[in-house]
Amino acid sequence: MKTKKVSLAVWIFAGMILGILVGIAFQKNPAFAVNYIKPFGTIFLNLIKTIVVPVVFCSIISGVMSMKDIKKVGTVGVKTVVFYTVTTCIAVTLGLVFANVLNAGGGFKLTGEALAYEAKEAPSFMETFVNIFPSNFIQPLANATMLQVIVISLLFGFGVISAGEKGQPFANFIDSATEVCIKVMEIVIRLSPIGVFALLVPVIAENGIDILMPLLRLIIVIYITYIVHMVVVYSFAAKSMARLSPLKFFKGMAPAMTMAFSSASSVGALPLNIECCEKLGARKEITSFVLPLGATINMDGTAIYQGICAVFIAQVFGIDLTIGQQVTIVLTATLASIGTAGVPGSGMIMLSMVLQSVGLPIEGIALVAGIDRILDMGRTTVNITGDAACTVCVSAMEDKRAAGKVN
Repeated sequence: MKTKKVSLAVWIFAGMILGILVGIAFQKNPAFAVNYIKPFGTIFLNLIKTIVVPVVFCSIISGVMSMKDIKKVGTVGVKTVVFYTVTTCIAVTLGLVFANVLNAGGGFKLTGEALAYEAKEAPSFMETFVNIFPSNFIQPLANATMLQVIVISLLFGFGVISAGEKGQPFANFIDSATEVCIKVMEIVIRLSPIGVFALLVPVIAENGIDILMPLLRLIIVIYITYIVHMVVVYSFAAKSMARLSPLKFFKGMAPAMTMAFSSASSVGALPLNIECCEKLGARKEITSFVLPLGATINMDGTAIYQGICAVFIAQVFGIDLTIGQQVTIVLTATLASIGTAGVPGSGMIMLSMVLQSVGLPIEGIALVAGIDRILDMGRTTVNITGDAACTVCVSAMEDKRAAGKVN
């Protein structure tokens, strides 16, 4: 009799559970976990980072080439950006509603002198816009500056389409390189259970339950909102636009969601997210274009985090936010989330921008800084799940559009 092969999702989940248990065991000696277990997680992330840029670069060019029409690329791009913007607005609005209703900052009362946090300066809108366009070819690839990598990939994809027959040798090379990158990616992905284990152990060892208890209310409110947003918004989108049952969607996304939760890296989970979306039926050229773009500009989880943390900090300092201020938070968090991925230490920098937009004490960030890793794991999971929901929906819309033209 043939034995049933254990799926990668099960192995990753097992690695996560084992990581939590071992992390609890090492709470009294976190130095060992940090010094001797975490390096294996770092190696795994380094391997992911090594292959992510070639995968994004080749897959976007390949995706653009396969559409064979620059206008079609524009159509898919508009649908993608609209989907991302709408879901991000919904995300931050949900965050504000849950933070107010569940009283996220209840039980805390602090003054500004009790805290200290030095915020880095957030880039202006024009700086962010200018930084999208690279000044040379090599630097964005070397530094993994994803927005610039996407721009370069789009330009080369458009170039191949415009070159026609003369661009075919380069197109063949890109197709071959894409296949090689995917095979390397599959090798790295097989190491996910080990990577997940090694990444989780030091997090749990350093951030034990006793340390988290004072901020447990905030963690619970944020995670409830994460779950509601994914279950309601993404399920509705997948069901209504892609005719995909929520159960099938989340079951198919389980490996990528587990990887995102453990690594807290949208870009790191990208290779596995691509694989999951294609198994859910998304077209390869759509997946190759929408997912790398989403990993860079779609941050629903980050928007939820910013909205709830803003209300939390306001309540801790005894400040009542007006409706106008909360509308400002929605707009600022939506715009800030688009630029989040390209900024070092992005979550904290963008949260400081949101706080400043409504006059809240910026030193309040020090309250959530200690548990940011725990919150980051959840918001990354929301981010990549939103990318996948957009991918399957846009792919389904393009299928309908193509079927309409044929008929």
